[in-house]
Amino acid sequence: MSIPTPLPRVAAFEKLGFGIFVHWGLYSQWGRGEWAQCIYNVHPDEYAKWMETFTAKDFDARELARMAKEAGAKYITLTTRHHEGFSLYDTCGLNEFDAPHSPAKRDLVKEFVEACREYDIIPFFYHTTLDWKWHNKKTNELSEEEFNEYLDYLYKSVEILCSNYGKIGGLWFDGNWSRKTSDWKEDRLYKMIHRLQPDAMVINNTGLSALGAVGASEEIDSVTFENNTARPVNREGMKKYVAGEVCKTMNSHWGRSNQDFNLLSPARVIERLCQSRGSGANFLMNIGPEAQGRIPNYEKALFELVGQWMKTFGEAIYNGKPVPGVKCQGNDFMLQNGNTYYYVAMDLSMGGDKNVVAATVSGPRAVEGFDKEIVSAKWMDDGEEGLFMQDVEKKLFTIKCDPFPYGTDMVVNILKIETR
Repeated sequence: MSIPTPLPRVAAFEKLGFGIFVHWGLYSQWGRGEWAQCIYNVHPDEYAKWMETFTAKDFDARELARMAKEAGAKYITLTTRHHEGFSLYDTCGLNEFDAPHSPAKRDLVKEFVEACREYDIIPFFYHTTLDWKWHNKKTNELSEEEFNEYLDYLYKSVEILCSNYGKIGGLWFDGNWSRKTSDWKEDRLYKMIHRLQPDAMVINNTGLSALGAVGASEEIDSVTFENNTARPVNREGMKKYVAGEVCKTMNSHWGRSNQDFNLLSPARVIERLCQSRGSGANFLMNIGPEAQGRIPNYEKALFELVGQWMKTFGEAIYNGKPVPGVKCQGNDFMLQNGNTYYYVAMDLSMGGDKNVVAATVSGPRAVEGFDKEIVSAKWMDDGEEGLFMQDVEKKLFTIKCDPFPYGTDMVVNILKIETR
């Protein structure tokens, strides 16, 4: 069975490779995660009081965009409205539950988009489809008549985002899983998006229970792997080529949680980024800004370190695509860009004196199913020649993978291979 050709917007999205997710809203002031209102059963009127203290005084869109740029991220996806129903953008009269009507008195999405353009970052808009504020009911509690009225409100909200902020990278929806049997009129919504924003990606998160599911609408451009590990998307026989994207929390919450210390290390972020690209998916790493929009110091430091790694290996992350039919040992994998291949060596240790460093693992690693003649191979961390043996007829080659030299631990190393 044949694999469809990706639309230009989908092919361009896949080349972005790495993005930053930003969950920020009224819930950030509470500091107990983005689902606190629902989990602690807070009435919408009571919850709305958080708007009275929402000043956004610490939100610096330029700092956010600059951090993404230095981290090697190509796009940022911002929660323009989360399930709480509060909008960071000007809802233009649809309601007054938005940032311009709060003490912030600013259209924060406008600031975000302008900063992204300044730093050559592509802005994406997260927008909830599940709403806990509209008519003071949760979307899954609405009658069918009320639900259809709500869909008109949702349509008009998204239309504002597609009309008032110039060209955007795409829309990232979340919440259809709350009414699995209802008609969300997705095609109507998505066709409006593509009419106003022809190059915009449309992504609708299928949630934890349907990882990698394509969904019903042919307008969808990417599947999602929420807080999980990507698997290769089987596109054979599909009517349309779809991309894949992994989104990952920094800790146990998407939104700010003041007492969540279960934080990822830079090493784990690098590994998850590589694993995602090895499965052909983008990697969207989340942060939860503090109450008034300040980026936590830990996240800033982490992305600075990830950015240093990306300066060395970013070429492979952005340009490489999975190589079908090639089998590597362990967690290793290969990526391809034309005649250039990248062997991604995972699980490497650091060498050194036995009195300082625990036992290290080294030796040859085999690659099966590779039939291209290798012309050169160099490790991207230091430019050293990679030692290998190849049997083209048997479609086999082995690579000598030494530990990182003492004083260095790049977590993942990549061998750049040129072929003919």
